[in-house]
Amino acid sequence: MPGPLRVRPLSGEATASYLTRLAATYRLSPAQLLDGLCITVTGTEHAPPAAEIRLSAEAARRLSGFTRIPLTHLTRALPHLREPAPSLAHTGAHGTATARWHTLETALQPLPACTACAIRRSPHAAAPAWIHPPPGLPRIMICTRHQQASSDPRHPAPLDIQAVPELTQAHLRAQRPATPVSLSWASTITTRWYDHHQHVHERWHTRLYRLLATNPHISPGPASPALTCRELITYPETLTLTAALDRLPPHPLTRTQQTAFLHQLAGRLQLPHLAPADHDLLWKRLTTR
Repeated sequence: MPGPLRVRPLSGEATASYLTRLAATYRLSPAQLLDGLCITVTGTEHAPPAAEIRLSAEAARRLSGFTRIPLTHLTRALPHLREPAPSLAHTGAHGTATARWHTLETALQPLPACTACAIRRSPHAAAPAWIHPPPGLPRIMICTRHQQASSDPRHPAPLDIQAVPELTQAHLRAQRPATPVSLSWASTITTRWYDHHQHVHERWHTRLYRLLATNPHISPGPASPALTCRELITYPETLTLTAALDRLPPHPLTRTQQTAFLHQLAGRLQLPHLAPADHDLLWKRLTTR
């Protein structure tokens, strides 16, 4: 029978996260819930974010029936869930209902979701949720409504960002995804600046201090907060640099054009001037086709 309790998925939520929250509502484990739906499970179960689960098309159909949420809505919210092939959906034929657990590399693990949003979507049990960040933007979750953010799966919960409003402001300005190439260059460049204390280091140090003061629960190990919060700390400047790189022509800039670009970029970064060293990766991007 369909479950009497409604648990709605978050946008971008990991399938394993949704199954865990759904099962917790009934005081079950994911394995018990899947067994009740007659879904055969393989692999070793691990809690998110370390693991994800893949459902076959028939298993996804059964999950949809149990939750009373149309499959198209589930697959839109859960990016790792599969819809049945059009031919199967048309004929009504179904395959076997299977699920497979698999581990995820740290760089691909989902991020802690906003706790307030998770509670609203699962009012019967306040289980934590994990979401995959949208493509085309830095790997960051920012909830502008509840002022929470996360950028590293090693944090068990999102961070309070009320003390750093520039993060929310930058997120609201990011109206469209950037090109992957520009985003990759910008992320690499700002990471290098951050690690080598260049250009914006005083601003970033102040931002990190405010973030830590607001979130005293951040664990100091095994990785330092300076590392686990790096993507958040550099987020506004990464977006600014990405937008600037997106406007570059497809050919290397002349020396005059490079000077003009650096002058304009300094203004966008709110710096009096920008004079990268010869080994700075920004120079490499400006001279690359």
